[in-house]
Amino acid sequence: MTAIKSDSNPDKRDRAKPDNYLENWIERQSLVESMIPIIGKFHRDKNVRILLYGNPLISLSVIEIMQAHRAVREVEENELSEYETSMILASLDKLDLGPAQIDIGILAAAFMFDDHGQNIDEFVKDQVKKAIGIHTPVLKKPQDVVLFGFGRIGRLITRLILEDTGAGETFSLKAVVVRESKSEDLFKRAELMRRDSVHGPFKGTIRVDEESNTLVMNGNPVKFIYANSPDEVDYSNHNIDKAILIDNTGVYRDKKGLSKHLKSKGISKVLLTAPTKGELKNIVYGVNHKDIIDKDKILGAASCTTNAIVPLLKAISEEYGIDNGHVETVHSYTNDQNLIDNYHDKARRGRSAALNMVLTETGAATAVSQVLPELEGKLSANAIRVPTPNVSMAILNLYLEKESTIEKLNDFLRKTAFHSIYKDQIDYTNSPEIVSSDIIGSRFGCVVDSQATICNKKNIVIYAWYDNELGYCVQLLRVLKKMAGIKYLRLPLFL
Repeated sequence: MTAIKSDSNPDKRDRAKPDNYLENWIERQSLVESMIPIIGKFHRDKNVRILLYGNPLISLSVIEIMQAHRAVREVEENELSEYETSMILASLDKLDLGPAQIDIGILAAAFMFDDHGQNIDEFVKDQVKKAIGIHTPVLKKPQDVVLFGFGRIGRLITRLILEDTGAGETFSLKAVVVRESKSEDLFKRAELMRRDSVHGPFKGTIRVDEESNTLVMNGNPVKFIYANSPDEVDYSNHNIDKAILIDNTGVYRDKKGLSKHLKSKGISKVLLTAPTKGELKNIVYGVNHKDIIDKDKILGAASCTTNAIVPLLKAISEEYGIDNGHVETVHSYTNDQNLIDNYHDKARRGRSAALNMVLTETGAATAVSQVLPELEGKLSANAIRVPTPNVSMAILNLYLEKESTIEKLNDFLRKTAFHSIYKDQIDYTNSPEIVSSDIIGSRFGCVVDSQATICNKKNIVIYAWYDNELGYCVQLLRVLKKMAGIKYLRLPLFL
């Protein structure tokens, strides 16, 4: 059975029409304009994070917030609009809220579905009562963070940390350790932060303080330290204490190598932005993050592909059981490959990344079995690198233990994406026109392409897109928060 077309798309649904389309648009636009200052005030003054179906609204433009509403209408088969969410936000603004993550999309949809006989203020107050009057900070003091390396992952995680910092209650990004390149090194790195060919301009301002070798990013002074190895740096000399160091170089991946960071004064824990080797834990947030304990000094955040497929495989395994399968990754090229043909240690990767589809190995199957022992020996995997700079796809060809239909399978995947414990890791689209560039900026481990789903009783094929840069970094940030002891009350409680 092949993929089906969905009639749940708003363009195909029988929907109420406004009397005047332009007036309706302007009114909704105006509502969002009034929402933005409230969202910002909550974020910076109260450490309350406003979400719309899991997506943070801080720093989004008016149009981006309107598009986020449209995205919900596409897949949730409801008519959620700015009218409903603005009223939810206005009700929240009347309350004395403490630190929390509050999803105004879920609240609005719940109120439309069943208001429990309450008016909107009563309903909202009842749903978020656990955050009212509670002003205990999420941390006693901001967690110091150090980046070891400043490449693709380093710069993107910097963006996310700065976005999350708010009024400084969570993280304090203190320093970045790099090898000095040339005399203009700091200015070059500032420009790389300001502009990104894939993810666009940095949302904020950057000031270069050459005298102190510091970049001041959105008011956060970040010291740049030049060193060739971890044991050259004494972080305590830079007012850094008990910091979590994020090693995004990939140079060290085992306990012996990564432990060098812990020997440097000022560092308490290390997080690797790659799969670890040996006995060290690899964490896929949403699946095995509860395995993190305080005495874990070194952790790995696995790979982008592992973070994309493990939550999806876990959900499918729990619902249907997986007998066996194959995962094929169609992956954008990375900095590890050559721009033009040249020598490379690994087979085929020496051939031009910009001109070729390159068949290569992947450790995805092994990585899955490390996080999901129940699937050990059941999966094989391979990868094809393709000439795109970002966004990849995992093709899961699985043989299930229980039969399904394409309608039931897609409905299960949609509900998993929006109403399960994996909602932060799995997204869902029913658009028949989605291509890779549409996934740039996705903050999920993966996005299920439901229009491509294939189901033949027990044999299924699922296509899952993922932003192998930003989506992975969002998962990385979640692991970082867990290591730092940062935990928000997530509301409403039925999330």
